[in-house]
Amino acid sequence: MKRIVLVICLVFTGQAWAQAQKPAAEPAKPAPAAQDPAKPAMQASAKPRKPNPKRSEDARHCLERPTSTEIIKCAEEYL
Repeated sequence: MKRIVLVICLVFTGQAWAQAQKPAAEPAKPAPAAQDPAKPAMQASAKPRKPNPKRSEDARHCLERPTSTEIIKCAEEYL
């Protein structure tokens, strides 16, 4: 019984050690401040989405379609 517990502890310790070592091997990424200064201005000028008037309607009738593709296309109108 003690051997089984010892083996289980060694397995979990080995996995934890392997996970702790893995992120250290990744190269450091440059800071996001080095981005083009024009990009934040472009994001701020993006138009907000208009609310969909069909969103509150019932789309269960789409489930009567014969194929999954047709059901998805029908239901997308209500998103």
